[in-house]
Amino acid sequence: QVQLVESGGGLVQAGGSLRLSCAASGRSFSSLSMGWFRQAPGKEREFVAATNLSGDRRYYQDSVKGRFTISRDNAKNTVYLQMNSLKPEDTAVYYCAAANAFFSSSQYYSGRSYHSWGQGTQVTVSS
Repeated sequence: QVQLVESGGGLVQAGGSLRLSCAASGRSFSSLSMGWFRQAPGKEREFVAATNLSGDRRYYQDSVKGRFTISRDNAKNTVYLQMNSLKPEDTAVYYCAAANAFFSSSQYYSGRSYHSWGQGTQVTVSS
């Protein structure tokens, strides 16, 4: 089992930036595909971004392309989500998730593909 701990959330004005971090333990981090999801009040959880084992492939939800960047540091067992040009509609609890290596790019986008989840970190963007 993998333990995931997110940090870096907070309150920011529209147009601002935040960097989320997710520290992993319990398994070899470099063997895990990693993703970020979010859930806003009254809405279903949705995919935000994901990356493969080495970090050279990245996948994004259309609404965050060009504003968010996912990256990972396998030496530090950490995955990041840099969020720029934040909008009020980005307000949500953000969750880090881990999965065994994917063989199909479509797997990155589904929460059901991931076996471990963090507790979440709140991101609030004020207008």
